[in-house]
Amino acid sequence: MPHPIMFSDDDPFLARIREMALAFPTATEQVAHGRPTFRCPKMFGMYGGGEKNIEKGVPGRRFDQSILFVADPAEREALLADERFFLPAYVGAFGWVGLILDDDTDWTEVGELLDASFREVAPKRTIAELDAHNRHDP
Repeated sequence: MPHPIMFSDDDPFLARIREMALAFPTATEQVAHGRPTFRCPKMFGMYGGGEKNIEKGVPGRRFDQSILFVADPAEREALLADERFFLPAYVGAFGWVGLILDDDTDWTEVGELLDASFREVAPKRTIAELDAHNRHDP
């Protein structure tokens, strides 16, 4: 049985995430587990998720308007100490962190987090392509 779709294509936060994530070289979007994921070919971002359940039997909170990303290992603990971030279910054990999106979201920060996540998983030649493109931007 396929997962139910847990997002709306007309979500303005998703539109911004799509624009940012799909700007990376070779980036594609694929729906997995009912949510948009962004890949290069490995997954570097997912729109929406839930908090890891710390206490057995108590469901974790769900954040449909959030971005999940692979955190820079040196910054992971500091990010999780900030109340805007959460340890996501299923992927948190593999270095992923979630950021809750709202009207006060700093989109420059989101772009930096997606860039760092992309660099954690992208092939070296794709990162070189990104860096070459960035050197030529004004």
